[in-house]
Amino acid sequence: MGRAAGLGPLSLCVLLVLAGCGAAPTDDILPGGVPAATDLHRTTSLPPASVRSVARKDAGWRVIYHPARAPANAEQGAAAALCRLERKRPAQIIVVPMAAPMDDPGARMIDVICG
Repeated sequence: MGRAAGLGPLSLCVLLVLAGCGAAPTDDILPGGVPAATDLHRTTSLPPASVRSVARKDAGWRVIYHPARAPANAEQGAAAALCRLERKRPAQIIVVPMAAPMDDPGARMIDVICG
């Protein structure tokens, strides 16, 4: 009986130690001073069903989205929202040809340059 009673506090200690081993929140910063933990898909202000990919590149942002599932001013709105993360204004939106357009039919890729 004494042995079984000692397992409760021991297992609680093990649980607390293991819980403390999880990954800590990241302090990484993307180029432009944007915290890496930012939810970029939500930041674009595009409807979730239209956004495929959002990534920070050396010269700006790359967004892949479905124009058919987005509002009429989707590119301008996404550019403004992403550049606002850097405390800048959108300088240019460049439509980039998709390398494999049949991989995601109807998708469009743009590069957003902030200035």
